[in-house]
Amino acid sequence: MYWIGFDIGSSSIKAAIINAKDGSVLDIAQQPKKEMPILSLKLGWGEQDPELWWKHVCTATQELISKNNIDKALIKGIGISYQMHGLVVVDKDHKPIRPSIIWCDSRAVDTGEKLFRTAGKEKCVRHLLNSPGNFTLSKLKWVKDNEPDIYKNIHKFMLPGDYIALKLTGECVTTPSGLSEGIMWDFKKNELADWLLEDAGIDSQLVSEIRPSFSEQGFVGKKGALESGLPEGIPVMYRAGDQPNNALSLNVMEPGQIAATGGTSGVVYAISGLEKTQEHTRINSFAHTNHTTENPRIGKLLCINGTGIQYSWIRNELTNGLSYENMNKRADAVPIGSDGLRILPFGNGAERMLENCNKGSRILNLNFNTHKAPHIFRAALEGIAFSFVYGMEILKNDGVDIASIKAGNDNLFRATIFSRTIATLTNSHIEIIETTGAVGAARAAAYAFGDFESIGEATASDAIQLTYGPDTSSDAYQEAYQTWKKDLAEYIDN
Repeated sequence: MYWIGFDIGSSSIKAAIINAKDGSVLDIAQQPKKEMPILSLKLGWGEQDPELWWKHVCTATQELISKNNIDKALIKGIGISYQMHGLVVVDKDHKPIRPSIIWCDSRAVDTGEKLFRTAGKEKCVRHLLNSPGNFTLSKLKWVKDNEPDIYKNIHKFMLPGDYIALKLTGECVTTPSGLSEGIMWDFKKNELADWLLEDAGIDSQLVSEIRPSFSEQGFVGKKGALESGLPEGIPVMYRAGDQPNNALSLNVMEPGQIAATGGTSGVVYAISGLEKTQEHTRINSFAHTNHTTENPRIGKLLCINGTGIQYSWIRNELTNGLSYENMNKRADAVPIGSDGLRILPFGNGAERMLENCNKGSRILNLNFNTHKAPHIFRAALEGIAFSFVYGMEILKNDGVDIASIKAGNDNLFRATIFSRTIATLTNSHIEIIETTGAVGAARAAAYAFGDFESIGEATASDAIQLTYGPDTSSDAYQEAYQTWKKDLAEYIDN
């Protein structure tokens, strides 16, 4: 027997099929092979056609079934992970009536700020753990204010994963975790924040039916089965946004545990047992997949835009095609602190953790007689690592205790300098695990069904590829970090 999981990204759709017995991965498919297009009609906008996601879900599913010669009758059910914060609106026939406004679209920033003031800043922080920001509800209000002819035809609005579940099952369903990422969940009342919708002028009838993240969320209908190739009647048992799901995929479920990613941008997602925040301007707090009123599990998300993109820029522009492995190896020959060379890796737009500071990257103390290419490589890795540690200090200030750090198989975390710097400065261990969001979604569905007693049991077949612990030369790391922080303070103030 098998479970299938989908990860609905803005670049591609991944599908994974796992064995129901032990959670081991049978195969993974990705569609399309090249990145999906993002439509940007104006500066700062980002839209995609939801039907494009569905098309590639169907293609990837059929590829998995055909390639592995699977009897589809043995597929027990489905889990869904998806790009966070997007908005999909459908009419009474469940058809999208405009392209999805996706996560990277910034058109609703002013809308969210006005709603923050109207609804009351203190109330929003206390009940929502966030400001409305540029999230799903603000995007919907933008549609109401700027596209009234479209708004009046909306039957339901939803997140990207909700839409894929709708295509499979024919039912409009969402989750508390999803509503919290759209900034529509009242943690004090443990219900939809209908007061905020009222302040926004949004009819609460437009909200889909709410069901738990781990639960039956509909069954594949005849049309969904015909188009996807999945068997009719199997359940959708789980859905979550990509960052909560990434944490679940790494078995990060309890307070003190952290899931980190180091791709184009960097993300630190920490689990807290506290339903409060004092850092709402620098981080976001969402209901984790296993959050309940009795046992709060809040995912505190910190995003750093200028991380992996800086290292890839150095590789593409300055190395004549040198591999990351060789860059890392050459950087290893440079001492801790890069002989005084320091880099602030903030050159990819406004940084939320720096109160939306947007002044570009900085290379400091460059000496043409001392510093060579390996110094730049090491200073870049150290600067990115320092930015992660700085972010974790913000999380600590918000009540997060760091007990362990887990990461997927990212380029940055495979760099010894990068991971060891973080491990040393946080006095923790970092485990690198090979997994994907689609695999995690499939395992979560199996857990929800009862095939596994815990997420830990579902992920037990994952091997730890690498472990990094603190370096004995902690004083050198601390000295370099404190100097970097002084540079950062000047960068922010000037």
